[in-house]
Amino acid sequence: MNPSEKRIVVKVGTSTITSENGELDLRTIDKLSQVLSAAHNLGYEVILVSSGAIAVGVGKMHLPQRPTELKVKQAAAAVGQCELMHIYDKCFSEYGNIVAQILLTSDDIAVQEKKENLRNTFSALLEHKIIPVVNENDSVSYTEIESEKKVFGDNDALSALVAVLTKSSKLVIMSDIEGLYDKNPSEHKDAKLIHKVEKIDDSILSLAGGSGSNRGRGGMITKLEAAKIVTSKGIDMYITHGKHPENLYDILDGKEIGTHFIPEK
Repeated sequence: MNPSEKRIVVKVGTSTITSENGELDLRTIDKLSQVLSAAHNLGYEVILVSSGAIAVGVGKMHLPQRPTELKVKQAAAAVGQCELMHIYDKCFSEYGNIVAQILLTSDDIAVQEKKENLRNTFSALLEHKIIPVVNENDSVSYTEIESEKKVFGDNDALSALVAVLTKSSKLVIMSDIEGLYDKNPSEHKDAKLIHKVEKIDDSILSLAGGSGSNRGRGGMITKLEAAKIVTSKGIDMYITHGKHPENLYDILDGKEIGTHFIPEK
């Protein structure tokens, strides 16, 4: 698989595609599908990394809150992933595109033979003009669900590893915040958005707060860790607000939007 300027990975977090009550935000998902389909139809090879299976499963199963018991979390993931793919399949098909599901655990990236097989699968899907929809395989991957430091951090690290694996040119993380600020915008009205980050040093890492949403698992720190992974491999990364998927157009046009992490020289 050759590196391609036209190959991009877009990651959406749980808070982007669900509402406060855990139900799917169909309006945002439809807009996301429209924007990614438009990019795809312009010749971009698009890979979507989507969180949200457990949150959607909790809503679908009418659970009063996110479960703490492992087996119930995994059951919710299984139910939610089915619902998630059903909606993505329906929305993308409205815009003339086919999607495929890829569920991953950390072993799929870490074990060389599995990694090579996975790369070939992505390659075949993209060659056939299909949009892969990637998620962590929560229904079998107990390590990621249970550990204090989540391996994929609401799929931020996973999206970075997928971008590296597929030799994409850009990783766009759609979050519940516009980008990286010089201070916490929920606590400081004068917080300023940082549009460009050329080096992720201690001063940048110190700006990361906690998770912005009680439905997702990732916070700004997991996004900065993802940025370190991709920028070290020559890949641009952007953080932008997930409720405005059309921001992707500006990113592809090279305009200043959200926070742009510039690859290392």
